Order: sequence, then C-alpha cells, then structure tokens
Amino acid sequence: MWSAQLPWEPRITRDPVTEGTTHVPGTRATGSLDLAEQLEEEIVLGLRYPRERLVEDDLMARFDAKRHAVRSALRELETRGLAERRPNAGAFVRSYTAKEVRDLYGVREILEVSAARLIELPVAEGCVEELTELQHRHDSAIEAGDLRSVVRANMAFHDALFALTDNTVLTQTIRRHARMAHAMRSVTVTSPDFLDQSRREHWTMIEALRGGDADLLADTCRAHLLPSRDAYLSRVAGRLD
Repeated sequence: MWSAQLPWEPRITRDPVTEGTTHVPGTRATGSLDLAEQLEEEIVLGLRYPRERLVEDDLMARFDAKRHAVRSALRELETRGLAERRPNAGAFVRSYTAKEVRDLYGVREILEVSAARLIELPVAEGCVEELTELQHRHDSAIEAGDLRSVVRANMAFHDALFALTDNTVLTQTIRRHARMAHAMRSVTVTSPDFLDQSRREHWTMIEALRGGDADLLADTCRAHLLPSRDAYLSRVAGRLD
C-alpha cells in the first residue's frame, strides 16, 4: 500500500505576479473564501511563515482580487486561527509560543483520541472502503510530490474518519483545531520521511477499523499528532518565545 522511498521534490514555483513570492501552482482566487483557502494552503506548506505580514496590496496583486475580498479572506484566516491583527500594523501569519503549541496539541489529543474511542466498531464495510479510496488519493499525491493535493487529501481522510463518530459538533471542533495547527505542520508537510510515516499511520487506522481494534485506533491517532508538534517545537517554537 505504501513505499518507503519517495524520490521527489515538491512542485514549488515562483509567482510571476509578485516577484520573490513562492507558491505552489494553482488557480487564481475567485472569492474571499477561495482566497482564504489558498492562503491557508500556503501557510501549511511553509510558503508563508509565522509573523510574516499579510499586506493587502500585495495580496490584491498576487490573487488579482478586490480589497474587500482580501479583507474578508484575512478575517476568515483570523477565525481559523491562522492570522492575527496587530494595532496600526495590519495582519500577520499567526505565531505560537512553545506553550501555546503544547496546549493546542494537548487539546487536539483529547479531542481526536476521544473521537476514536467514540467510533462504534466494527464500522460498515462501505465506510472502510471510502477511507481506503481517500488514502489511495493521499498516497498518489505524496508519490507525485503534489503538496497541494497532499494537504487536501489528508484533510479529507481525517474528516471522513472522525465523521464516523456521528457527532457533527465534535468533528467540526476537531477540524478547527487541526486548522489552527497548520502553521506548525509546515515543518513536516514538505518532508518525504514525515509524509511516509503519516500515510503508514493512516493505513494502520484503516486496519484498526477493519479489525475492530479500538485500542490500536486510539493509540495511532495519538501517535499521529506527535511528529508535527515535536518538529515545530525543535525547529521553530524556541525562537518564538
């Protein structure tokens, strides 16, 4: 189902609109939510870094967008916990202290492990097949080095997994906290080794669901959170305190 070798380089190019801005190829934003999605992807891919200023005029040129759409997108990023506004300074990619990182991941562990325990086993075979198909997409994106698709496939996999709790409020809360951690995940999402570990853990989750192993599922969900937390703390967070 997976290979240990990922001989690729991520597809990252220079944006001809804004010289010096690096981004993953994709379509131009067509509205504020689309713009927010693209900015979120750039944050999780490490193309926009903590404390980087999000200049409205630059974003208008970068995305060929109106000012009201840019401002709406920045407000949406604030809501998602990915941006912050500073008085008389504008909007910035949100930065986190080491304590905030540990606190956020502590909450994520409580939420996601509890959700794993709430899933009634065994699950229907159709649900397992849906997760299997989503994971094949995740595998294909990793092997192709298509980081934008990797991020999307990963989110789709976890959305489908936690939807098995049949608790909409819980799944929405999990997704919100996962999005808040996107700036932290940027350390690992461009690493073939970390991505390979991530997808192996996804397959273990699928095997646990198929085998009705609640302990394996919960333990794997817990372990799945650690690499991005620890990598961020060791490489970045110490410089943000």
